[in-house]
Amino acid sequence: MGSKRYESARKLVDQAKRYPLKEAAEQLKQLPPTKFDETVELSVSLGIDPAKTDQAARGTVLLPHGTGKTRRVVVFCKGEQETQAKQAGADVVGSADLIEKIQGGWLEFDVAIATPGLMKDVSRLGKLLGPRGLMPNPKAGTVTEDVAKAVTEVKKGKVEFKMDKLGNLHVVIGKRSFEAAQLADNGTAVLEAILRSRPSSVKGTWVRRACLSSTMSPGIAVDMRPFENNVSE
Repeated sequence: MGSKRYESARKLVDQAKRYPLKEAAEQLKQLPPTKFDETVELSVSLGIDPAKTDQAARGTVLLPHGTGKTRRVVVFCKGEQETQAKQAGADVVGSADLIEKIQGGWLEFDVAIATPGLMKDVSRLGKLLGPRGLMPNPKAGTVTEDVAKAVTEVKKGKVEFKMDKLGNLHVVIGKRSFEAAQLADNGTAVLEAILRSRPSSVKGTWVRRACLSSTMSPGIAVDMRPFENNVSE
C-alpha cells in the first residue's frame, strides 16, 4: 500500500534536520521507490508579503541536466523565423493557423514562444493559455525575436519559476532516476537563481525554507546557509 511505503519513507527522513542539498538528494534516492519514475521538485517558501507586487519572485534558470522530460514547444512566428524555429527543434510552428488550432481546443504542448509582433494576436488566447501557465511572457524569455535561441534553451532544460499566491515556489529539477549529483547540480542552479531574483524591496529573510521531494515522497528540508553565503547581495 502507498501509505505504508510513505510511512516507511518518512521514518528515513530526520524532520528536525536541514540537509545539505547533495545529502538531501542522496537521501531521496534511498527512499522506497514507486512503480514509476517520480518527478523531483524543489519547494521554496519566501519571506515576503505576496500581496505586494514589488515583492514578486519570477525568473528563469537553465538546468545543467535538464528536467528529464521532453518538452513540447510551439512557436508563434512568420516568415524566416518559422524556418529558424523548426531548425532549432520546435514541435509546431505557425501564426493565424496555430492560433485557430488552439482556439479549437488543441493544447498538446508545454511551452509557447512568440515574436513580439504576433503577441497582439496571441493575446486572444489569454483565457485558454493564462490559467495553464502557457502564455508567452517577456520576463520568461518566451516573447522574443530570437525564436531559435528560445527554443534551444527550452529543449536544453530552461525552466521558469514563479511564486504562487501564498509566496511559494515549486520548481521541477529532474526525475527520481537521475543521479543524486545531477539533482544536486540542478537544485543548486535553481536555488542560486531564486536568491539572485530577490527584489530590493524585500527586507529580512528572503528564503524561509526550501524542501526537496519527489511525487510520492515526504519533504526533505534543505540547508540554505551555503547558498546564502555564496550569493552576494
